Amino acid sequence: MYMDQPIGVIDSGVGGLTVASELMRQLPKEKLIYLGDTLRCPYGPRPKEEVIKYTLEMVNFLREKKMKLLVIACNTATAFTLDILRETLDIPVIGVIEPGARAAIKMTNNMNVGVIGTEGTIESKAYPAALTSIHADLSVYDLACPKFVPLVEKGMFTGDEVYRVIEESLQPLKTIAEIDTLILGCTHYPLLADTIQAVVGKDVMIISSGEETAREVSAILGYQALLFEGERHPEHEFYTTGSSDVFEQITQQWLDITVNDVKKITISSNF
Repeated sequence: MYMDQPIGVIDSGVGGLTVASELMRQLPKEKLIYLGDTLRCPYGPRPKEEVIKYTLEMVNFLREKKMKLLVIACNTATAFTLDILRETLDIPVIGVIEPGARAAIKMTNNMNVGVIGTEGTIESKAYPAALTSIHADLSVYDLACPKFVPLVEKGMFTGDEVYRVIEESLQPLKTIAEIDTLILGCTHYPLLADTIQAVVGKDVMIISSGEETAREVSAILGYQALLFEGERHPEHEFYTTGSSDVFEQITQQWLDITVNDVKKITISSNF
């Protein structure tokens, strides 16, 4: 039956695992098929047309898996392809920007919200648009942090070097605004959340879109009667276009599950 089909999750690399972990926690009966394009990560510095092409290639692969819903667990890909995919696919498509924006609006008290992300996400102005469309009185301060994704893809989450890179990267944001809420506008960044929190201080609320995105997926599947209703312990599938070594390491450390069969694949552009 249709409700038995999996949820597809795509990302430019391993960062989308932060969203996948929330989906597993909130929807333990649902099967996930995850594809991380680690070979061509990061997407942030790439031209918009290239990001669209690569994202469509990932979706093309997952279409063969007959997914019932797609999660674009990449902020840059969400900014550039969400509307395209919603028009193209006949299944629900969820991005991570709108859920993250809603979560931030719930939490801010002084109406000063910071957003950090890749160059592509920040240049798209997708977060300021999403935030101010909901609450016009917000002040939004966004900053590109291009050095963060390479740290995560190398499996570097803590330590002196990581702290130095994050402190230097966030300095411009700390000097221009007294934000009380900071959106991690890249799904890689929650893996650096402890260090980011240490740099910005305990009075700043850190927002990751994973939890809110999973809630939205649950709500949409429930509304469309697509939630799996039986009993099962699903066997999730993980795919990567690059090396599976770091992928498996991060999956085990961050998701606290053992994945020994991350499949390396080659994806095509036949969308």
